[in-house]
Amino acid sequence: MLSRRLLRLKVVKSLYAHIKSESDNLQASEKSLVLSIDKTYELYIQMLGLIVDVARYAEERQEIARQKKLPTYEDLNPNRKFVENVVIARIAESEAVQSFLSKHSLGWAKYPELIKNIYNNLTQTPFYNKYMLAASRSFKEDALLVTDFYVNCLEDNEALEEALEEQSIYWSDDLGFALTMVVRTLSNMRESHQELRLQPKFKSEEDLLFAKELFAKSALQFAQNQLYLDRFTHNWDVERLAFMDKLIMSVAMTELVTFASIPVKVTLDEYIELSKYYSSPTSSTFINGVLDKVVESLTEEGRINKSGRGLL
Repeated sequence: MLSRRLLRLKVVKSLYAHIKSESDNLQASEKSLVLSIDKTYELYIQMLGLIVDVARYAEERQEIARQKKLPTYEDLNPNRKFVENVVIARIAESEAVQSFLSKHSLGWAKYPELIKNIYNNLTQTPFYNKYMLAASRSFKEDALLVTDFYVNCLEDNEALEEALEEQSIYWSDDLGFALTMVVRTLSNMRESHQELRLQPKFKSEEDLLFAKELFAKSALQFAQNQLYLDRFTHNWDVERLAFMDKLIMSVAMTELVTFASIPVKVTLDEYIELSKYYSSPTSSTFINGVLDKVVESLTEEGRINKSGRGLL
């Protein structure tokens, strides 16, 4: 399922685009936010189906080898452990996966060179060769091979990143989140359960409402939040502060005063973590210090009101 951290990131990115475009159409920007969230879920299914195309490519290679005029013994008797992997077969046979891919016009048919590249990289990995050479064969070993593929073969693959950027502008920076969902899907598979169970888009309906409300209120309160934050950055050249720093702190401030059920520590930890990846190298330390002062001030003013055990 899509995590709250991802939803926060989507809100920050959508707010950045909304403010930089100087748009006054909040509804249109909110629709763009929802679309970007939906697209991340599409990426999850797209990536889940990738291993199927890689296995089909491997099988096609074996079939071509069989058709040689003078095939070798290995050509006629290939090692079929990978192409007959039962976990890959379940993904390929999953009605939920295939219907989703078809409905959203997803798949990898247009990227044969990418599939070839990924397969060649896979065959060079120690875990793949260990799997192929092992005499034993089990569901657990098949599942481990597929999990290792998603954990070790796809991130930092420039060809894959280029293909994803070509398919959707909304998939930028989302690969890690999608792969996490794929791995969770694989970890939930059981030999006794034939049907593949996809991750739900959200843990609950409240998650999408959370993202929408956080975005709308962050947009409406942005200017006011900036004036408030200026009180705690007077020792800094405000004009030189990274815009993303100011944006992240503003969204965090909105969350602090808006959502009574979210602990202060959770909010602080989440936005400090986001700043490590989406702002300057020193941003996390700076944002941490400013937000600590903001929390103290907002609490004294009675604007932070948390309800429930452990939420103070």
